[in-house]
Amino acid sequence: MALFEAAPRILCIGIPVRDLTFRVEAVPERGSKANATHLAEICGGNALNAAIAIARLGGRVAFAGPMGDARETSSGFILERMTAEGIDSSHIVRMPDAATPVSAIIIDASGERTLTIYRDPALWSVKLPDADELLADCQALLVESRCAAFCIDLCLEARRRNIPVIAGVDRAMALSDDLLTAASHLLFSSEQVQETAGIDDDGEALKRLAGLTRAFLAATRGPRGTIWLNEAATLEETPAFPVEAVDTLGAGDVFHGAFTLRLAEGGGLPEALRFAAAAAALKCTRHGGGLAAPQRIEVEALLQSRL
Repeated sequence: MALFEAAPRILCIGIPVRDLTFRVEAVPERGSKANATHLAEICGGNALNAAIAIARLGGRVAFAGPMGDARETSSGFILERMTAEGIDSSHIVRMPDAATPVSAIIIDASGERTLTIYRDPALWSVKLPDADELLADCQALLVESRCAAFCIDLCLEARRRNIPVIAGVDRAMALSDDLLTAASHLLFSSEQVQETAGIDDDGEALKRLAGLTRAFLAATRGPRGTIWLNEAATLEETPAFPVEAVDTLGAGDVFHGAFTLRLAEGGGLPEALRFAAAAAALKCTRHGGGLAAPQRIEVEALLQSRL
């Protein structure tokens, strides 16, 4: 499917992270140590990974959110990477004396990842730029669910302007969370939707949440594909693309970015979900978190090969 002449502009809201990734044969047991076979320093964070995917897939993308003090090295590294990817970083808010988040990520031979992260509490006090500035020429808003505390007003304003708000849910949500009703699309993982709904079944969990929000609801399940509710409140499934996964880090974020872009381009929900599944599958075949997101031509080729 060809790119649109005027690529949609998407605004991503989140907190960038500097990732240190270590590849190991197996995650070391508590109190032990293991030698890594590979070390990489990459930029990450849910929304930034999604933004990189959007840029590589042909969208125009801007990023807003807090970042650490201008004197620290982590923020400088991330901003250089954003520029290289063609991401508009002019809406980033630098927080004096604060630290940009840093994570240590262990990736085992199966491609599964284990991580620990430090996020400076000062980052949550950020005040985003004015809504008129952020939403100008914006066709979609993609947010990390954990950032609702400082972007909920922007989400509500976007909805008032009929701009879709897609939330990549990166942890269990409270049933009273304002983002449940402020978002137009909520993309969970299997674990997160079950924890949020308090139900040990993806489909039933989605149905329970449907009683609390009018948002589109979906849950990704890795190689088992995506389960979602259509407009008739009937469960449907979008299969995953079978691949040999070597690194799952950032796959969900790439899914969210690809889904948002295809939706903003005018694709229907089934098409956007299939496009996202293809992008996420390709990401899993290579190391590098969000920096392993595929190019548009790769996704189109995979989609064509499975018609």
